Amino acid sequence: MTGRRRLLPRPLLRTAMAAVCATAVGAALFTGCSGGLPGARGDSREPITVMTWAPEGTQATNMAGMPAMATAYARWVNASGGIHGRRLKVLTCNERNDTVAAAGCAQRAVEAGAVAVVGSYSQHGRSMMSPLEASGTPFIGGYGITNEEFTSPLSYPVNGGQATLLAGNGRQLAGVCRRVALVRPDTIAGDQLPALLDAGLTAGGRPRAADVRAPEDATDYTRHSAAALESAGTEDGACVTAALGERTNTFFDSFRRLRETGRGTGVRIAAVLGSVQQSLVDSTGGASSPLEGAYATGWYPAADDGRWAPMRKVIQEHAFGDNRVSPTDPGVQTTWLAYTVLRSVLTSLDADDISAASVHHALDDGHQVDTGGLTPPLRWRQQDLLAVRDYPRVVNADVTYQVVRGGRLVADRSGFVNVARTLEEQSKG
Repeated sequence: MTGRRRLLPRPLLRTAMAAVCATAVGAALFTGCSGGLPGARGDSREPITVMTWAPEGTQATNMAGMPAMATAYARWVNASGGIHGRRLKVLTCNERNDTVAAAGCAQRAVEAGAVAVVGSYSQHGRSMMSPLEASGTPFIGGYGITNEEFTSPLSYPVNGGQATLLAGNGRQLAGVCRRVALVRPDTIAGDQLPALLDAGLTAGGRPRAADVRAPEDATDYTRHSAAALESAGTEDGACVTAALGERTNTFFDSFRRLRETGRGTGVRIAAVLGSVQQSLVDSTGGASSPLEGAYATGWYPAADDGRWAPMRKVIQEHAFGDNRVSPTDPGVQTTWLAYTVLRSVLTSLDADDISAASVHHALDDGHQVDTGGLTPPLRWRQQDLLAVRDYPRVVNADVTYQVVRGGRLVADRSGFVNVARTLEEQSKG
């Protein structure tokens, strides 16, 4: 047979594909079986599919609240009529803190026809981004822990990631500490943290921090606590800051036991949000917690700020008591903001022209998102990107200073602190 193949009329082709999908084993593997034709413009009756992934049930950092928040957000949107009358369908995936699993989640999103991956967490940047870049699928509002989130042209971060937190923490501690020790994971991601903290410290006229490497999944940090005290000293003005994710709780417990022996009783402690949050303060004694007086640097306003009221209302009404969804969790907060971006973009598009490509183009063409003051207005045009060599996709370099006071994480300084200049100077070095 020669010449061009004769194509079935669109209605007949749709019927034929539906029959195949209805009878084939593993029909989800067929492109287009989730509804619509491959490459066709969206049908207003079809759901808009997105994905959120995060590690759950692992021995290291777990972020179960992020997919749980995504599911609650979808319930809220759909209860309000959806987007252009179309249901928002959120797929979730357990990334397991594993390279292969992260790539699998990304491939699943592509195969499902997701128009974006939203509000997700992974330490395996290359594994997760490669399938998305190959398919043109946008990555909106990742947690901000990998280089790829701040270098990939398909990534649209809502915060400045670990870079802004560590630089901000350095700036915050420079005002109260003469000497600092940083306890951080002995991982590839952890290797980037000392230089960022040092950028903030040196900007405040302080010496660089002592670098104390520690296993990400340890069950005891007594040896690392002792090393931090030895490095920072025990005199007035000595500080120890930790960035160990979920294991920060274990570290500070070891640090507390060391203090009970009389060592380091005058040393101030600090952390970046995500490593310390309100749930950790509550679980370690509230106002009598060893974290009382600890300094913390975050991306967003303190959890008791009134600007979080809409998120709290959605959690209350649509999370159905799911205790994974805490409004004080930076991962949950990041997911809320990422979905705020998604919803803003989708509502700006025509109902029948919603796809990964149209979302990507809208963001690149300068769609601006108002987050209700939780961040500065977000926009990802070329002129909005910061001049930071290693983090060229950063558009939000604001951080907040917080402190544990009376058992609550509260603002230590009103408003945001912008660390763009600190990051730019660090990148030149």
